[in-house]
Amino acid sequence: MFSTDRIKNLRLKNNKTQKDMAVVLGVSRSSYAMWESNNNIFPLKRLIAFSDYFDVSLDYLLGFDNECYPVKKAFDLKAYSKRIKEFRKENNLTQDKIAKFLHIDQPTWSIYETGKSLIGTPFLYDLCKKYKISADYLLGRTDNPKYLK
Repeated sequence: MFSTDRIKNLRLKNNKTQKDMAVVLGVSRSSYAMWESNNNIFPLKRLIAFSDYFDVSLDYLLGFDNECYPVKKAFDLKAYSKRIKEFRKENNLTQDKIAKFLHIDQPTWSIYETGKSLIGTPFLYDLCKKYKISADYLLGRTDNPKYLK
């Protein structure tokens, strides 16, 4: 999984406390502290909100990009569900194959593709890392698939 060092550094650079960020994200300070210390998984919905608050890309926060650039578009549920389905098909993967790679069941992947649920942060991270594709692109936040290094 990714390191949360960039998240902590960004918060500190902007003179924000964990309590400040908890308020922004609508969670308890202890929940935020657990995410920032990597003791719990940062939920994708909250990670997107963090990214939006500081106007940085998810690719930067996840460690896929060293440039701290803003993302021009908000998360788009329709684009997300369409893009992860297209991504799967472009890579000649069945729902079963991609589910096995992520260690989830096929119905769970199907729920992601229909937009009924957001993909889990670790699953998004694993997909982007293995297939070298932008997390922001898969989530509809940019139109650049920008294959990662």
